[in-house]
Amino acid sequence: MTINHVVALVMAAGYSRRFGKQDKRCALLADGRPLLTASVAQAQLVFPQLRVVIRDEDDPASLGLTADIPLIRVHQAHRGLGASLAEAMALLARDSQLESAIAVAILLGDMPCLQRETLRALTQQATHDTILRPSHAGQPGHPVIFGRAFWPELATLSGNVGAKGLIHRHAAHYRTHEVQDAGTLMDIDAPEDIAHQGR
Repeated sequence: MTINHVVALVMAAGYSRRFGKQDKRCALLADGRPLLTASVAQAQLVFPQLRVVIRDEDDPASLGLTADIPLIRVHQAHRGLGASLAEAMALLARDSQLESAIAVAILLGDMPCLQRETLRALTQQATHDTILRPSHAGQPGHPVIFGRAFWPELATLSGNVGAKGLIHRHAAHYRTHEVQDAGTLMDIDAPEDIAHQGR
C-alpha cells in the first residue's frame, strides 16, 4: 500500500465558538505559526494528496493557506461538522484526481501535534473496507481513516454528530492502532490550550 492511495481531508470549516471572538484557525502557536497552517503542514509531510475544507466565505490567505493548497469550500458549515463532512465527501468522491484513492484520512484543523510516524503507520494499514483510527493510552484519537467503501455513507451525514454512528454501525470493519503519540488526543478548543500545546 502506498501513501498516495490515501487522501487527507483537513476539516477547517467550523466556527469554534468555544474559542471566543478570535478565529481559532488563525491563533498563533508557540512557534509563531497559525494553528491551521501548522496542522496542514504536518499533514503535507505525509499525504501527497490533500484537501482542506473551509467555509464558502473564507479568505484562504487570511487563514495562512498558500495558493497551492487544494481547497474544498462548503456551504453547510453552519449546520455542524457532520454536514460539512458530508458536503466535502460528496465533492471528494467526484474528484477525478482522486480516482485511485482507496481511503480518506479525516484530520481536524486544530490538531497540530500529530507525529509524522503516526500518520505514516496509519496510512500503511488503510484498506478499501476498513475504518482505522489511532489509540493512545486506551483512548481513541484522530485522524480516522475511512476506506472508500464508506465514502457514500459519509456523504449522507448531517448535523454536528460527525461519523460516530457510522463507526458504530460498521463495528466489524473498525480497527484501532495503538500509538505512543499524545498528539492524537490533543486538539485546541480554547486559548489556554495553546499554552499546553507541545508539552
